[in-house]
Amino acid sequence: MGLDFTKFDAPNMADWEIAALAEKENMKPITEIADELGLVGEELIPMGKYVAKVDYMKVLERLKDAPDGKYINVTAITPTPLGEGKTTTSMGLVQGLGLMGKKVVGAIRQPSGGPTFNVKGSAAGGGIAQTIPLTPFSLGLTGDIDNIMNAHNLMMVALTSRMQHEQNNNDAFLEKKGLKRLDIDPNRVEVKWIIDFCAQSLRNIVIGLGGRLDGMVMESGFAIAVSSEIMAILAVAKDLADLRKRMGKIIVAYSKDGSPVTTEDLDVAGAMTAWMVKALNPNLLQTVEGQPVLVHAGPFANIAIGQSSIIADRIGLKLADYLVTESGFGADIGFEKFWNLKCRFSGLTPNCSVIVATVRALKMHGGGPEVVPGRPLAKEYVEENIDLVKAGCCNLIAHIETVKKAGIAPVVCINSFYTDTQAEIDAIKAECEKVGARCATSRHWQYGGEGAKELCEAVIAACEEPTNFKLLYEDSTPLKERIELLAKEVYGADGASFTDEALRKIAIIDNDPELSKLGTCMVKTHLSLSHDPVLKGRPKGFIFPIRDVLIYQGAGFCVPLAGTIKLMPGTASDPAYRRIDVDTETGQVKGLF
Repeated sequence: MGLDFTKFDAPNMADWEIAALAEKENMKPITEIADELGLVGEELIPMGKYVAKVDYMKVLERLKDAPDGKYINVTAITPTPLGEGKTTTSMGLVQGLGLMGKKVVGAIRQPSGGPTFNVKGSAAGGGIAQTIPLTPFSLGLTGDIDNIMNAHNLMMVALTSRMQHEQNNNDAFLEKKGLKRLDIDPNRVEVKWIIDFCAQSLRNIVIGLGGRLDGMVMESGFAIAVSSEIMAILAVAKDLADLRKRMGKIIVAYSKDGSPVTTEDLDVAGAMTAWMVKALNPNLLQTVEGQPVLVHAGPFANIAIGQSSIIADRIGLKLADYLVTESGFGADIGFEKFWNLKCRFSGLTPNCSVIVATVRALKMHGGGPEVVPGRPLAKEYVEENIDLVKAGCCNLIAHIETVKKAGIAPVVCINSFYTDTQAEIDAIKAECEKVGARCATSRHWQYGGEGAKELCEAVIAACEEPTNFKLLYEDSTPLKERIELLAKEVYGADGASFTDEALRKIAIIDNDPELSKLGTCMVKTHLSLSHDPVLKGRPKGFIFPIRDVLIYQGAGFCVPLAGTIKLMPGTASDPAYRRIDVDTETGQVKGLF
């Protein structure tokens, strides 16, 4: 049974109000969700009445011979700054499949405090297609991101203290303490401290001010927590042994002779792993209509891998007939990393990919006015304008072509807003038909699973088609060639350009037998197919610029940086935290979205 829609009025209720009412009227104890999913015994680790962790090792051992369910990825077109509802669509699809009697589970990413308190909001979905309970989900959940921050910043403590002790003491003293001089170059520290907020004033700082006992004076800074290599490791690790091995491979800095300094060299990898043991188990929550949702790993596919974890997907595929997993932002970065990184590491083959599109975003790509968070939408976005919709479909078609290059079936989901007109929807469907892509309208935001029926039918049909899944590049493909392939085949560029620093790093990677096997995790804007967020639609005739390349040896990929994108976002002038508060009588958190 779905929700009693007489009590839910999505157009006139805030997301947090819908979540609060669903939690009161419809939320099941997490033990009931676990029973329906098929978890047994100690496979469930309750973290309160409505949230739990799942012991992935016990599940995978018990079900090692069980067949996998259908594997569905949810991605999107290039979004407006407001987002186009990937998580909302993922939840609507899970709810719709559940209402159709299918055994289904969702796998989504944990929200970062940065966007939750900034302009994008939480990542629970929206309207009557959400993950609940909303407040725990949005405010730290079971502490996975806190564990990542502690593990990462412990690494930074180990690095900076080692540099101080080497600066202040001779070799005899170091040897007495069991330390080998690493001779770390303060100008070649590869990582920054992390914090889970958008704090632009911490991007570039100087540390060690004071005296001899206050550390080594050096430039440093902060990145956002979910950009940490440790978050990437959580997303791709297959088990604890694999996690421990990867943690020890993280390159923190380089010595003055150019040798890499790893967390294993700093004798801190084991302690870092200790922070991550519990975080390796996925979290279990539910949709507002009571279907199971696994929440694991983090967001930001523009500056990180942006995927829910391989572990969550593996157990979901064993427990359900359909697993719906979400990738960050558009298919040019989120799906591309799912395709060429996550599936490469996991060996799993998707059955279809849902591309979320909105009339609003297509109008923007068709030449509509700028969309600015916190400002009212221009009239073009709330009044019928078929010409803008048709013009913007070039962006949608680019993403359809990307999914097809992976050898799987795309399903376009028109995430319908109540202001959309039928003529606008028909125009999108006609453009999809021209390029041979299924297209379904879904009104899950307003009507939950019942509103996702057309989408569910299209997804079920696509999952029955044979797949010809193939990666874009081989492990042996040189890094410069990979970047050029991505630039041309996915972003639509004429080619790529490289700074001298980027070329120097690429040469190091290509000439190292181990580093040359790393995957490629591109950092670029999510607001355009190109490197330039101003360029909308389907840009042509541009060169994709690479300014630097980071090495995430533990995660198993290198990270080319395009344009001027930052690893620490900034907080806007009208952030969400201005509207978040607490009812002091009930403890109810208000204003989350």
